This record gives sequence, C-alpha cells and structure tokens, in this order.
Amino acid sequence: MTQMTALVLETHGGPFRQTEVIRPVAGPGQVLVRIRASGVNPLDTKIRAGQAAHARQPLPAILGIDLAGTVEEVGPDVTGFRRGDEVYGMTGGVGGNQGSLAQYAAVDARLLAVKPATLSLREAAALPLIFITAWEGLVDRVGVRAGQTVLVLGAGGGVGHIAVQIARAFGAKVYGVDAAGKADYLRSLGVVPIDYASEDVEAYVAKHTGGQGFDVVYDTVGGASLDAAFKAVKRFGHVVSSLGWGTHALAPLSFKAATYSGVFTLLPLLTGEGREHHGAILSEATRLAEAGQLMPKLDPRTFDLSTAAEAHALIETRGADGKLAIDVD
Repeated sequence: MTQMTALVLETHGGPFRQTEVIRPVAGPGQVLVRIRASGVNPLDTKIRAGQAAHARQPLPAILGIDLAGTVEEVGPDVTGFRRGDEVYGMTGGVGGNQGSLAQYAAVDARLLAVKPATLSLREAAALPLIFITAWEGLVDRVGVRAGQTVLVLGAGGGVGHIAVQIARAFGAKVYGVDAAGKADYLRSLGVVPIDYASEDVEAYVAKHTGGQGFDVVYDTVGGASLDAAFKAVKRFGHVVSSLGWGTHALAPLSFKAATYSGVFTLLPLLTGEGREHHGAILSEATRLAEAGQLMPKLDPRTFDLSTAAEAHALIETRGADGKLAIDVD
C-alpha cells in the first residue's frame, strides 16, 4: 500500500505526531487531492484542544479543515474535475473526515471548486471556511443588496474581512467595527472604520445612521458583540451571527421587528446535507477573486508540517496578522 506523510493528533491538547499513514484512494463521488497548503482557523485549535463540542473529531485523527491542492485522481461518478486541476475547499478535520494536515486526502468532490487563478495556493487555502461563513450569512440568510447599509462587527478578523468584501461586491455601503489599529486596512477595502474602544454602539449608530440603525448587522465575535448588534440594527432590519453563543436579551431586536439568523458552516461536513452548496459558494469566491473583488489577508510567515504547532500557537495567542497557511507538500 502506498503511504503518505501526515500529522496525527492522538490526545486532545497533545502534540502532533508526524508519521507515515496509508494514502487514501478516491471512492465514488470523491477526488484524491495532493494537498499543497492547509489553512489554519481558530476552530482548528479548539478542535485540537477538545474545546469544540459542536465540531468533534474522533481521535486519533488528522486535523485541518481547509485545503488547496491539485487533483491527483478522480473517483467514479465525478465529472466536474480532472487530474491536474488546482482546487480548494473546506473538506475535513471534523466529524470523522480526514483533515488537510497530510500530503493527500480523498474528499467529496461536491465540497471543492477550482482555485482562483489570481490567488496562490496558500491564499486559496486560507479562504474556504471564512468565505463560506461570510457568504452564508450575507447572501443566503440576508440577501444583501446594493444600497443597503451593512455593519460588520469584528470587521478586521477572519470572517469579518471577507464579509466586508462580499458586501462591497454586492454594492452595499459597509461599516466595520474593530480596533483602531485596523482602521487603515479597513479603509483600503472601502469600509468606514469604527473604533469600538472610542465609540459605543449608541454613538456610532447616531453618527452614521442618524439614530435609525443599519439595514444589516453581521456579528462575527459573539457575546457582548451580538448584544450590540441587536442595538445597532434598524427597524425591520436583519442581524446575522456566526457565533451566537451565550444568553442574550431579544427585546432590543423584537421591539424593532427585526430578524435574527444564525450561521453554522460545519453542517454539510457533519451531516452530508448541502455539500453541493459549499462547492457552489466557493465557485462564487473564485468569481469574485478573479474579478479583483476578493483577497484574503495572509500573514507573511510560513510554516510546514514540522512547524504546524507553531502556527496553532500563533492563533491561540492572537499573534497572527491575517490568516495562516501551512505548506504541506
């Protein structure tokens, strides 16, 4: 049997072990991807630590949710890809699905899209989870459209910096709440920056909307940020959150006859339901990237399988300046 190099996690909170394992074979509906880069998300570090009850991965396991690479083999019943295609996707690392910290993965072809020609493999590997999360919130749940005012909380973060680019691509007027140090970057994306440390929600709603509130508010932070979203939305507006944890008073939302929607991006990986839609969403990411309307912010530091734990540590200590990607092969 042919083998490959992989990082295996044997205990939650433990070290990665680099070892040789059997290389998978593409089954019906699958393609075998030679992985070139593995994106690193905060969720990856939580899964590793055993702190993500909603995203369990039975151990021992190969982690890594996002990948970019080259199609090596095409399994039966797959017609959309061929050997040599550069692809990317959110394909594993949870629910018993092999992750991307390995040289190869046999993945459901429905989860993949052709990589944007304008992005490197590392940039493409940084996109799937954050782009799908942002798109499901703004497009699938809200139906964002030209002329709307969109407020993104945590606008300089992983999901946030993609959400503002999607909203801009649809013609919305976009405002972004984050630290003052991210203001210049947000301005470069065409976003009106709001410093959460110097302006509370009542102040920036009054300043930017005359007290009416925003048509759409996307909370990417959770906790008190979601409470702020309920205060910031206008009457009959729409709040969406990718981190709807905790206990929240719904009265500020209800008294405005506003709507709340949650996003749980992992469902297709965990249940198998809706996988075609994830591939379709990433095809939209390819379209936007190739049109010059989408670019992930990537930390310039590089990592490989031997230093993957260092990438995880940077995420855990919030030391990364943008997304991180691990060069696999």
